[in-house]
Amino acid sequence: MRWWLSFAFALIAAVTAAAVAQVFAQRSETAFRERAEALAVGNAVAAADGVARAFREREGNPGAAVREIAEQRRLALFVFDDDGELLTAERSRGTALVDVPGGAEAVGVALDGQRHVEPHDDGRLVVIGLPLPNAGEAQAVIAHAVRPELTAQVAIAREKIAEAAVLAVIIGAATGLLVAMLISARLRRIASAASAIEGGRFDLALEPRFGDELGALAATVDRMRVRLRDSFEALSAERDRLHTLLARLREGVLTVDRELSVDYANPTAARFLGLQPLDGRPPLPEPWPGFSLRALAASLFREDATVVEARVSVGDDVTLAVVGVPAGAGSQTAILVLADVSERERRERAEREFVANAAHELRTPLAAITSAVEVLQSGAKEEPEARDRFLGAIERQSARLGRLAQTMLTLARAQTRPGATSPERIEVRPLLEEIAASLDVAPGVELRVDADASLEVIADRDLLQQALANLAANAAKHTEHGSIELAAAPAPGGFAAVEVRDTGPGMAPAEQQRAFERFYRGSGSEGDGFGLGLAIVRQAVRALGGTVDLHSVEGVGTTVRVVLRSTEREVA
Repeated sequence: MRWWLSFAFALIAAVTAAAVAQVFAQRSETAFRERAEALAVGNAVAAADGVARAFREREGNPGAAVREIAEQRRLALFVFDDDGELLTAERSRGTALVDVPGGAEAVGVALDGQRHVEPHDDGRLVVIGLPLPNAGEAQAVIAHAVRPELTAQVAIAREKIAEAAVLAVIIGAATGLLVAMLISARLRRIASAASAIEGGRFDLALEPRFGDELGALAATVDRMRVRLRDSFEALSAERDRLHTLLARLREGVLTVDRELSVDYANPTAARFLGLQPLDGRPPLPEPWPGFSLRALAASLFREDATVVEARVSVGDDVTLAVVGVPAGAGSQTAILVLADVSERERRERAEREFVANAAHELRTPLAAITSAVEVLQSGAKEEPEARDRFLGAIERQSARLGRLAQTMLTLARAQTRPGATSPERIEVRPLLEEIAASLDVAPGVELRVDADASLEVIADRDLLQQALANLAANAAKHTEHGSIELAAAPAPGGFAAVEVRDTGPGMAPAEQQRAFERFYRGSGSEGDGFGLGLAIVRQAVRALGGTVDLHSVEGVGTTVRVVLRSTEREVA
């Protein structure tokens, strides 16, 4: 900018200097010409007085007096009578009368009694005609004045004017360069501050030194810097708070761009998707078979995209809800939210299954009770034997309903509250002895408890008792001879193994695979069973953080093994 601004100043100075020089030169030349003309006229008038005196007094030779006056006044003088006849020599001071421009015209005007002044050769030559009253026969004089110094004077004036113009151009260019450098320096300071703001640095303050337009611009930029700094600090604080919040959310949150690369993922999302700490922009993975997360993310960038919701099972007991928020107009990122809805899913499934199973299983005892009541009301209550028989049936079916309700509620609790148990230190042997004491076994069946008195496990007492009681009851129901043994012993790794062994009829391999299914009853089961015993055991043991296995051989017996965390592991 400093170069073109200095050039502009120089051009303005040159144009101005040229115009001023032209005007000044013209006026100077005019003044020089007018002064030369005035001097010539004055000399001519003085010379005319001397000529008139010489011809009027007639002393000596008038022609010699005219020549003397011409030399004194540096004029060529020619004297005429009233007829226009030349009274002096045809040449004066080296100038012939015939070479005087406009001489005849000047003679005529002078003889008419008027003064004639006419410059020639751009003011360097002046012809003056003057009347000579009272000069005897001499009636007019023509003076031819040559001013050669006028050319030199005009040339000097023009030279000085040109020098002044050049100096003005140089001064103008220098002034323009200085002003441009000052302006550009101030603009560079403003540009440096703006560049720092663009780069995210807000520590470069601008202090306006002058109150002009550039000072006002600098003050405006500095106010903008301060406001942007405050805004960015506030945004940074809000961003940190948002990151802290996202890092602590139980839901997974991640953003993806149009190329389906992950821009951001909080720890929960990284855990769900198996992402390592973000280094660069990794592609969005496909972590779950049968469900395309990338296809769902790609749909969020369509023009007609709306919020998308989906559920995906990522394991036996883990269900995730996936919510996709589409990219807005002009946005380059979409948002995916992953929430673990396993507990809600289990609860909803348990509720559905509870209602369905209850409706299915409760129909039989309720129908038996209803039929017995109808028979009693129709007159059977008047017969003691029939009344007792139907009342016994009602009692048995009611007890069956109570047991069924209890087992279904226990199963629902194990399904819906896997993490809501109350673990405590439980001595295994007293618990097994308590279960054995309440067990009703067939005549001749030996019931044994084999457990170390010091063995303890960490579990919820109610769930553990229900699970082991169901195993023991199931063994007692199927064992008609032989023995039933409730045993417990330490297991490797800080665990304890509790086993229920019987010498019942055993189970076929196909039945073993379905033994833990709800309401499954094997081929040898009695009609009053519900098929919920082992299902309750599996759900309860899972809620306790343990495992359960079943091993059975047809004609030999069945062993169910439950492995739980022992107190020895805590001590270790």
